[in-house]
Amino acid sequence: MIKIFIRLLLIFTIVPIVELALLIEIGSYIGILPTVFLVAITGIVGVTLARNQGLIVVTKIRNKLSRGEIPTSDLIEGLLILVGGVTLLTPGVLTDITGFLLIIPFTRPLFAKLASNIFKKYVDQNQFKTTGSFNFNDKYKDEREPNQKDYVDIEYEEEDTEDEK
Repeated sequence: MIKIFIRLLLIFTIVPIVELALLIEIGSYIGILPTVFLVAITGIVGVTLARNQGLIVVTKIRNKLSRGEIPTSDLIEGLLILVGGVTLLTPGVLTDITGFLLIIPFTRPLFAKLASNIFKKYVDQNQFKTTGSFNFNDKYKDEREPNQKDYVDIEYEEEDTEDEK
């Protein structure tokens, strides 16, 4: 817990200082107004791009859910788009670059794979530290067929009984 606090403290102190230094340096080369204009334009373009990409991912999630599939990769991509949109709203050069890399469809799958690996590693390290949870599917996982889905499709027909005649 202390490790996380120290990491967050470093991120929230070092990143703004570096961003401020970069903006001052850029402002000294191109001027104050162009620097402010650059920050505003990247924010507007970033939010628009995040909105469009977010709608695409939400549509993918809805389609997979309607087919009974679990949209894990799409949920991770949605999270990356959200984080990218927030970083694009934050004034700065490094946060803008990070935000665009998380939102652009060409680079997002690389970050999604990285995030997926981090989540898997975290779950593997912490799966025995939880208490009081029980997942029915995990208990009987070995008894199921390898391609068996986690749902049952049932059809029924009503039959006429003698009492209704």
